[in-house]
Amino acid sequence: MTIDVPRLQRDVAKLAFDPPNLRFAFYGRVSTEDNQDPEASKNWQITRANALIEPRGGLIVAQFFDIGMSRSLPWKRRPRASALLDALADPNRGFDAVVIGEPQRAFYGNQYGLTMPVFTHYGVQLWVPEVGGPIDPDSEAHDLIMSVFGGMSKGERSRVKIRVRTAMAAQAKIEGRFLGGRPPYGYRLTDAGPHPNPAKAADGKRLHKLEPDPATGPVVKRIFALYLSGLGIFTIAERLTRDGISSPSAADPGRNRHRTGEGWAKSAIKAILANPRYTGRQVWNKQRKDEVLLDVDDVALGYETRMRWNDADTWVWSDTVVHEPLVTVEDFEAARRIATQHGRDRKTRQRVRVRRAYTLRGLLLCGLCGRKMQGQYSHDAAYYRCRYPAEYALANHVQHPRNVYLREQDLLPLLDEWLAQAFAPQRVADTVRELHTAQPRQAVQVKPVEDDTAAVIAACDEKLARYRAIAEAGGDPATIAGWIAEVNAERAAALARRPAPKVETTKITRLSETDIERLTRTFDRVRDMIRRAEAETKGEVYRQLRLTLTYHPGNNEIRVEASPDPDSCGVLVRVRGSTQTDAQQGPRLVRTIPLA
Repeated sequence: MTIDVPRLQRDVAKLAFDPPNLRFAFYGRVSTEDNQDPEASKNWQITRANALIEPRGGLIVAQFFDIGMSRSLPWKRRPRASALLDALADPNRGFDAVVIGEPQRAFYGNQYGLTMPVFTHYGVQLWVPEVGGPIDPDSEAHDLIMSVFGGMSKGERSRVKIRVRTAMAAQAKIEGRFLGGRPPYGYRLTDAGPHPNPAKAADGKRLHKLEPDPATGPVVKRIFALYLSGLGIFTIAERLTRDGISSPSAADPGRNRHRTGEGWAKSAIKAILANPRYTGRQVWNKQRKDEVLLDVDDVALGYETRMRWNDADTWVWSDTVVHEPLVTVEDFEAARRIATQHGRDRKTRQRVRVRRAYTLRGLLLCGLCGRKMQGQYSHDAAYYRCRYPAEYALANHVQHPRNVYLREQDLLPLLDEWLAQAFAPQRVADTVRELHTAQPRQAVQVKPVEDDTAAVIAACDEKLARYRAIAEAGGDPATIAGWIAEVNAERAAALARRPAPKVETTKITRLSETDIERLTRTFDRVRDMIRRAEAETKGEVYRQLRLTLTYHPGNNEIRVEASPDPDSCGVLVRVRGSTQTDAQQGPRLVRTIPLA
């Protein structure tokens, strides 16, 4: 029998390069910018991937598909792409190679050059249709092809951005079209006819325009009239609050959940006086999106998008009046001149922002009003300040100093000392027992009723708690008693008309002592990091411990709550790479620390 040695060598080489029955993981991506159904996009990308691997006996056994992720984000910042990279390091990953349906959706700019070495390191092949099979990491041609697709992907995104912005500028200037977003205070949206695009019109989409709101439109006119008469923005805010006129956040609470709506703020008056759309013209391009490097020392981390204000000379104004004006152009320009005169001593219109490290950023609350205290440097020292505007106090019957200050250095040593003691080796057993005992046994969930009585009762309870805090801080007893009587009457009336709620009890899975002991595995490292860490890193440790601090100035003390959980504490030693986790109800440590 004669053996064809060359043919046998070719078959062996083919099997080594292209083994049968390869198990593949599929990766794809769809962005919200595509205006495409994610399921449809995923299906056609998988179809294209199967057309490449099925003739070779390949089978997709795992799928990694990112939805709503921009292609400009690096793989490590895309959830499913990051999970795929993590799976490569697992020898029991369950797949032998990775296939991509369209490289332009997967790679952007130089992302291929940053990602392919990871595949090569773990010996996992990467297949793409444009190469006709697996990418050869040693092939200059393959490297060039993939780099070209990354450049094409970046160019395509840039071209789309330019086309969209140019079209929107033309629509705002020539047509005066309302291009979306919330209507300014004083206006509401009304129908403006079918969409000019036949396809969108067939889908039922319509245009909108602004019309004066009967309730808030006269308020805007009043603000301009008061300002032009010589009153300042603080006096105007105080007068509107005293008259019981709803502020912008209170008039539309559904779209202003991040604001309290307690009263008129000076910033709201200032924004209204500077908004040119009250003259009846459409204005676009007041803001822009800038992509800023996350870390200039590590470009591979990519960019984050930030909103920036454009200069007034770059705004796009409609050529004609397109909706009913609330103020005349002359009054608007007069208001701008007054505002300019008030700031004539400023040497620049650009604020100089200085990034400073506040260890307790976002963790410290004011015990009088319940709001977060803001960081402020004074005399080269970090302070936390709660500035409660007088117009808010007027609207809520709150006795609150104009400013409440707390120096960071007065608190941090005491806080670190308590944490070090709580996590000390000799205290671990007591801390575990305290965490276990502090867990809630069950939660009662009340189904919402159709009327607003539940919201009224909740608001009354919040006010009563605030009044008690004011009383503890030394407020006037007679004044506070009157407030409490008024709120109790309102609460009783709401209770009288409230229907019986349907209550269902939800059982909470409590952590066992074994689960809580998992927390102690990193306690030693926590203590070491608290002692040695810089301010920014130490603040991240506090966040991972889920610290909440409430400052009570009347008693000069801090109430501290720590709610560590086993999952988040496991990443304490890699603070820069940790991710934000949702707050959960669980075991807590609570202490009240008196300040010196």
